[in-house]
Amino acid sequence: MKKLIESVPNFSEGRRKEVVEEIIKVSEETENVWVFDWSMDEDHNRSVVTIVGDPQAVAEAIFKMSKKAVELIDLRHHTGEHPRMGAVDVIPFVPIKGTTMEECIDISKSVGKRIGEELNVPVYLYERSATKPSRENLADIRKGEFEGFFDKIKSPDWIPDFGPKAVHPTAGVVAVGAREYLIAFNVNLGTKDIKIAENIAKSVRNSSGGYRFIKAIGVDLKEKGVVQVSMNMTNYKKSPLYRVFETIKSEAERYGVPVVGSEIIGMMPMDVMIQTCNFYLRIDNFSGDKVIENKLLDKLSES
Repeated sequence: MKKLIESVPNFSEGRRKEVVEEIIKVSEETENVWVFDWSMDEDHNRSVVTIVGDPQAVAEAIFKMSKKAVELIDLRHHTGEHPRMGAVDVIPFVPIKGTTMEECIDISKSVGKRIGEELNVPVYLYERSATKPSRENLADIRKGEFEGFFDKIKSPDWIPDFGPKAVHPTAGVVAVGAREYLIAFNVNLGTKDIKIAENIAKSVRNSSGGYRFIKAIGVDLKEKGVVQVSMNMTNYKKSPLYRVFETIKSEAERYGVPVVGSEIIGMMPMDVMIQTCNFYLRIDNFSGDKVIENKLLDKLSES
């Protein structure tokens, strides 16, 4: 395929594996689409799926996955640590190869229109697809979550871009848009004190004076007996992963708390690992050219 895009839909279900597998199945059955990764989290009660493929095929797969999520997920019975406003909560489209951001914006609008009209779910365009500045930031759209949206949607400022002007009774609303790569990076702390995680999240997130391209919240992982700084990194080149990680470690030390682990949700570009490797190993002149898999892919694309 000469053109490739990525989509990373987030679904408000992380405890019923059979439901998530049904949603993924409809994508796997779509020609010219690959499911690269998927994960579930019980505490967040959320699943993240990464699919890549031909732009129109990905658009079709996303609609079918959204339809299945609307059928199977009822937010009236949903609880979890991660903020949410929809059964399918957010749908980003990312250009990868032979495509532009403008093409992904067009795809986000066509998919959003279809979800609104055929599934009767209100759709808000966000990030690069946003129709007004107040809708660029996903957190601003999601504020109030599912329960609060029944009143929020009545405001003239929050008329949906597509779909009905009333919240879907079980599936809520959804944000659809085009954006650059986003890295979902979480750091676990060796304490049960949620206030410590919240304070550290505040120190690194942009809205509180931290890093420009970091969104962060504190999360209580009751099943694991720890708390977490849960982050979305919207520009890893300008707010590098290693720098944010070192800041969290430093802040945690102030409270006498260790970092006990971290995780990547979904996938990330090779550049992130190269940046991190360069920082921690101090390798001179290290780049993607030193990675054998990259060389193999280059040779395969030439043949």
